[in-house]
Amino acid sequence: MNASVTVARYHLANPVKYLATPWGILAFTFALCAAVFALVPVSHHTFLGGPATVPNDGGRYTNVLFTFFFFFFVLGVQSIAQNLPFALALGASRRSFYSGTALLAVSLALGSGLVLAGLQAIERATDGWGMAMHFFRVPYLLNGPWYTTWLTSFVGLSVLFVYGMWYGVVYRRSAMPGVLVFIAVQAFVGLAVYAAVALGYSWSAVEGNLASLTALDLTGFVAVLTAVLLAGGHATIRRVTV
Repeated sequence: MNASVTVARYHLANPVKYLATPWGILAFTFALCAAVFALVPVSHHTFLGGPATVPNDGGRYTNVLFTFFFFFFVLGVQSIAQNLPFALALGASRRSFYSGTALLAVSLALGSGLVLAGLQAIERATDGWGMAMHFFRVPYLLNGPWYTTWLTSFVGLSVLFVYGMWYGVVYRRSAMPGVLVFIAVQAFVGLAVYAAVALGYSWSAVEGNLASLTALDLTGFVAVLTAVLLAGGHATIRRVTV
């Protein structure tokens, strides 16, 4: 555990990348959306060239919070691909480096999810920042009580960071050809699953089952997926040579 904490602190030696940049991106996208919605009447539901989601509550959903989540995937890739060689040169083992990076991912996701839940609470209290703008509320996924928003955000940010970590491990092991093969294998598996579902079930039944899932059901599934991705990345990094 001490080695993992040391690795997490090693990553945070560059606080701009892990703390300032993601929140800077979030602040920029929020300011952009706020500027647009301040100019567009509430009765008009067009946003940046396309129709924004119009929920029953009359609010206007921007649906651009994904940029913040996607950057966690980028951080996961960079954390392994850029920092692994120097960390090994400093004496860290592959196992401690991976577990320390995972600890960093969980810590960042936990804190960030709490901040997002707090910002969503402010958004609700101010009726969408005074302009019926739902930036921190996402239909179905992040649209419930603060604690479900916190949990879903935490799990979503964690899985993207961990998924990025696996890409970083593959890159360190096999460079770009390995990454391309990794992507191809995932595409093949996805097509195989799609074909199996298409041949074995009717899509109307599948869509009905998916529609019956709640946000917490999906959060539980993503949590399991996070554990699977962690295990996969851990098994891959043991064979990495730098």
